[in-house]
Amino acid sequence: MDARNVGQGALYAFKAQSGITPEFASCDTSLVNGYVVGGHVHVGDVGRPLAEWLGALGLTVPGMPIGSPGMEMGSQRDAFNTLLLLHYGSTKVFERHA
Repeated sequence: MDARNVGQGALYAFKAQSGITPEFASCDTSLVNGYVVGGHVHVGDVGRPLAEWLGALGLTVPGMPIGSPGMEMGSQRDAFNTLLLLHYGSTKVFERHA
């Protein structure tokens, strides 16, 4: 695994090159097996079979919803969706988290 801290400009450029448009962006971005993963995506979503990702650029959880991985605040939780990033800026719900 290769992890890097980069400046904001480089991070925004990487997000744009990877297909994450501003409305679907969050703070963290990574590549997993050639797919982009943006934001606080649940490890169980990333671990689902890659066959479910066919035709996609990757996954994202826009914003920083309370209760998403890394955003825990006791028992408080916001419902959020993990989105499948498709080409040309479109998405579809990959998994719903209540």
